[in-house]
Amino acid sequence: MLYCEKCGQKVADEALLWRCECGGALACDDTGFNFNPNPKLPGIWRYASSLPVACPETPVTLGEGMTPLAECIWDYGRGKAAVKCKFDALNPTGSYKDRGIAVQITRLKELGLKKLVEDSSGNAGAAMAAYSAAAGIECDIFVPAYTSEGKCVQIAAYGANLRRIPGTRETTTIAAEKAAESVYYASHNWNPYFPQGIKTYAFEIFEQAAGVAPDNIIVPAGQGSLVNGAWKGFTEIARSGKSSATPRIFGVQSANCAPLYEAWAHGEDKPRVIDKKDTIAEGIASASPVHGEAVLKTVRESGGSFVAVSEKEIWESFTRLASMGFYVEPTSAAAFAGLTTLLREGTIKPDEYTVVFLSGSGLKATDKIMQLRANPPE
Repeated sequence: MLYCEKCGQKVADEALLWRCECGGALACDDTGFNFNPNPKLPGIWRYASSLPVACPETPVTLGEGMTPLAECIWDYGRGKAAVKCKFDALNPTGSYKDRGIAVQITRLKELGLKKLVEDSSGNAGAAMAAYSAAAGIECDIFVPAYTSEGKCVQIAAYGANLRRIPGTRETTTIAAEKAAESVYYASHNWNPYFPQGIKTYAFEIFEQAAGVAPDNIIVPAGQGSLVNGAWKGFTEIARSGKSSATPRIFGVQSANCAPLYEAWAHGEDKPRVIDKKDTIAEGIASASPVHGEAVLKTVRESGGSFVAVSEKEIWESFTRLASMGFYVEPTSAAAFAGLTTLLREGTIKPDEYTVVFLSGSGLKATDKIMQLRANPPE
């Protein structure tokens, strides 16, 4: 059963609505979920007791989940800190979006869906195209025309109908919503099943650290699914009696597109209206996050904060990560730029247990990375 986050109305899954009639976002009623891993099931499906699918034994899967939690020694200019990297760039399509899309497509297939429309800055579109192909569901993927060519090629290769839309990320969403007037709109930003898959990275971090919750989690934040996913996961672990600790969550945005950071800095509860500029962190270039109020509330409840970083800081973090063997897209590097800021200002201590989330592979952004190597941000 689903419910509206705005008006509280209950909605049956079978209705296949992408949002409530009042305009509010739909969410899964997860009161009956319980963190109780089943080692007989692979990857994220070991957390079947926490997922909104009818048959977790036969999911639409490409082997997502159980990505490495690797150690990294990070020099922040005033010392060094040993942190852990959740390397989700090693998911099947090269990003963390596989977690949410696997659960989303599995549930939509169970409900009999045959065709869908999605809009994305690239990674979610690639994941949606891949899992739709695996499920036998036809899909149209709308992306901004500026999207990295690697992501566009990947989407088309899976057999999806790729639609490149001139203009901003927001213009792409408008085009997709128009197309969805006659087809199910499977937007990962609106879909109630997607965040349930994202929270599995929190479960994995907990298990990979032998049942210890981090002091801090740092994630790149655009729409904020990683922020909410961490909180959903660790509060569910706590509710299950496995741990009483929950981490502080820190969301990192590009200073060129930082509606959540600006709201945070001004003590506001809603994302600020901003003058959006281009950013090399294209995966978090969201000027109007759908769940912005909830994301701000989550960070506040966790005891964390938001950080805005410059294009130069993002690129410097990218090059340093690559020199250490982590080849990620610039969006992922933004999280480490945020780590540097948080360590320097003393918000995070170098001896605390901190996990930094690496969300996507650099192989997806080869064309953009080539350009940046030739002309780095100043």
